[in-house]
Amino acid sequence: MLQGTASAAFVRGFLDFAAESGVSKELLLEGAKFSLRDLNDLDTRVPLEKYRQLVHESQKTCNDSALALKWGAAVDMAEISVVGLIMNASRTMGEAFEQLLRYTSLVLDLDVGTTVPRFVLLQQNNELWMVDRRQNPNQFPEISETSFARLVCGPRQFLEQPHVLEVHFTHAQPDHHVDYARIFQCPVRFSRHWNAMKLHPQVATWPVALEPDYVFGILTQHADTLLEKIASPTSVRAQVEALMMPILHKGNITAGDITTKIGMSRQTLYRKLQEEGSSFKDVVNSLRKKLAIEYLLAGKTSISEIAYLLGFSDPASFSRAFKRWTGKSPKEELPKNRT
Repeated sequence: MLQGTASAAFVRGFLDFAAESGVSKELLLEGAKFSLRDLNDLDTRVPLEKYRQLVHESQKTCNDSALALKWGAAVDMAEISVVGLIMNASRTMGEAFEQLLRYTSLVLDLDVGTTVPRFVLLQQNNELWMVDRRQNPNQFPEISETSFARLVCGPRQFLEQPHVLEVHFTHAQPDHHVDYARIFQCPVRFSRHWNAMKLHPQVATWPVALEPDYVFGILTQHADTLLEKIASPTSVRAQVEALMMPILHKGNITAGDITTKIGMSRQTLYRKLQEEGSSFKDVVNSLRKKLAIEYLLAGKTSISEIAYLLGFSDPASFSRAFKRWTGKSPKEELPKNRT
């Protein structure tokens, strides 16, 4: 049995796509011994084994062995997870890859070992490779094929040239190998020693052609309104908060991240904040607290997603900070219909 979990939003995304073939969701779920109730709560984690059963039953019911591959190609990560939104908010492809490495467990928390990241970038023989290092990949090859299809087709919408030059899979060539050629549009090799994509050597510097604050345009509508209310536009604190918003998800924000944008030295920034009765650390914590409450009350974002949006390394760290700020746990702050 596979170890690990998948986010409910991710699994629901696959279910919705599979149902577009004309097969009812109820029939797809019945074959996998699944309940739609398992996918209603944004904070729900679904056992990876149940997700595999759903994928395989859906491919069988829809008579399409390429269903998961097609889903990866057709549906952008931004449509089903905050991870995609954060990647789209990155300035460059290199930064987007860094965010993927950090946040990927939000989507699929796989049993790859506590010290082994799922994705790594490797230089080998003067070639740049992104490697999927999950254990026993042939138990569920659809994970790699879906991930790679999404990482190829998503950026293809705005990049001017191919960023993936070759794709390797550990599993044998499947019956739907023709779909691989159509989707990846580059050489695809099967029965290789790794699941990996050969990347263009300069891809890390290529810009992501989306607004830097795209993620916040989607997820912080209430937060933007809140910021307008809490400080006058002329205050230094308000300026600092506005500059923090697009980079808060990266974590470990320093004064240096802000001084280059606001046009003043570190000492001047500290002094002006002190004159307003605040400090840089206070601004960071206060902004995180206000946004956390706003996200929770809006009821559209899971606790795990909120943790990463606010720059915490994991949901437990966020929960401890929230308890320190408010005396309550994040779940206690949720609307009654989410508890």
